[in-house]
Amino acid sequence: MPVLPEGTPCWADAMFTDLEGAKAFYGEVLGWTFGESSSEFGNYTQAYSDGKAVAAIVPPMPGQDGTAVSAWCLYLASPDAATTAEKIRAAGGEVLMGPMAVGDFGSMVIAKDPAGVVFGVWQAGTHEGFEKQGASGAYTWAEVITRDETAADRFFPAVFPYAVKRMDSEQVDYKIFHVREQPVLGRMLAGPTDLPAEAPNYLSVYFAVDDCDATVAKVTDRGGKLYFGPMDSPFGRFAAVGDPQGAAFGVIDLGRTAGDMPVMVAE
Repeated sequence: MPVLPEGTPCWADAMFTDLEGAKAFYGEVLGWTFGESSSEFGNYTQAYSDGKAVAAIVPPMPGQDGTAVSAWCLYLASPDAATTAEKIRAAGGEVLMGPMAVGDFGSMVIAKDPAGVVFGVWQAGTHEGFEKQGASGAYTWAEVITRDETAADRFFPAVFPYAVKRMDSEQVDYKIFHVREQPVLGRMLAGPTDLPAEAPNYLSVYFAVDDCDATVAKVTDRGGKLYFGPMDSPFGRFAAVGDPQGAAFGVIDLGRTAGDMPVMVAE
């Protein structure tokens, strides 16, 4: 059995050509510290917040240096990575890597949905995933940002045991996937102004911060970009940003909320 229920976000990592640059940036922006690189596993390096494992960074694999694209990858929990890989293919997705055992830490799959949204699957071994969530410096939420809502709405509930609720709104097409009545993943339809034409559909990972505006200032001061926000919402004040190497992510101050919570309708 997985440590977390199947389909629950359990880990996040990103590939960077400049690993030391990534350490400096995220250390200053999110307050992360970093462990020793594991040479046995391609210099995979864990990030910590208050001594708790919250993410990891890794350099490109040999031969990838000129083609590697920096991006955050969210892993969803699975009791059996091989079975989940079969479900991904059956639902019209593509398995890009794996299933692959990572020592005794667990087994992984990298895949994408029919519209190109890349995500990971993690079958936990000794590495159970996030040691801290929903607090400053740690993962707190994720959203599938896609131009093809039909593909996402069919694919993800076919692969994982998701119940789906739709936001009762005429302004935004937004759904939330639930596991055991707990919200675990959002799905937002991206309009023409939400994603540049050259940008792929993707899974946006959010990290909690104490002050959204101050964090955005740190991002831009250190060579990153502001894509959207900061904006107030019932869930917190948030912004979409990117680091100097092009990896996009979100930041949100969960303590600064505004407005009424939206009405969600079961499908």
